[in-house]
Amino acid sequence: MLTDGGEMTQKQREKVALVTGAARGIGNCIAQAALAAGYAVVLADVDREALAQTFARLAAPERLLCCPADVADEGEVKDMVAVALQRFGRLDLLVNNAARARAHAGPLEELSLEEWNRVIGANLTGVFLCCKHAAAALKESGGSIVNIASTRALQSEPETEPYSASKGGVVALTHALAMSLGPKVRVNCVSPGWINTGDESDLRPEDHLQHPAGRVGRPEDVAELVLYLASEKAGFITGQNFVVDGGMTRKMIYLE
Repeated sequence: MLTDGGEMTQKQREKVALVTGAARGIGNCIAQAALAAGYAVVLADVDREALAQTFARLAAPERLLCCPADVADEGEVKDMVAVALQRFGRLDLLVNNAARARAHAGPLEELSLEEWNRVIGANLTGVFLCCKHAAAALKESGGSIVNIASTRALQSEPETEPYSASKGGVVALTHALAMSLGPKVRVNCVSPGWINTGDESDLRPEDHLQHPAGRVGRPEDVAELVLYLASEKAGFITGQNFVVDGGMTRKMIYLE
């Protein structure tokens, strides 16, 4: 399935962003922010139904391309990039947000290799594949890559081995890519903490108060940083990981 709103009359001049995992949550917010900032946006996600619903909700079909893809499948990633370039003629920003979001995998002794590989494939290998196939177009435009990791790359709860390992890999992959693709392409990473993508009224006062910033995060907190890192204002920033967690990873905790 491929959905678009027709050919653009200025496609060679308008900047283009490809956002994976764009059907919901943080990825959806990043895609909307990029659209509002003037980008044409390629919306990619493995969930075809949710992706179609997202496309239908946005009000600029002529600047959107809806592209279902499993980022763990190299063939689908290659086709996704090719279709984006065919439609818009260029690529300026790649946001690797797609991931299997369930952090808790169960007891280590019961963790199957199949489940481990599924998480690593979507969360880490998918980032590699998207960067691999988008690199040539990004070099041509002097573009930028922003990877979405997690504070779980830095700290953990029990029974989160696949997710934590995958996100730690994304952080390390980011600085490796920055060395390989620089100076033509800058590569940075954002590690969100607790970002509420549901109804804020469901949060308790103590949920907010445990954050030094005084509140739980919002998708917009991540989206605004992503767009800054993609901008010319961030031209001297590459290979870095930016933690967006309201200060939680800097908070010392003592049991009393």
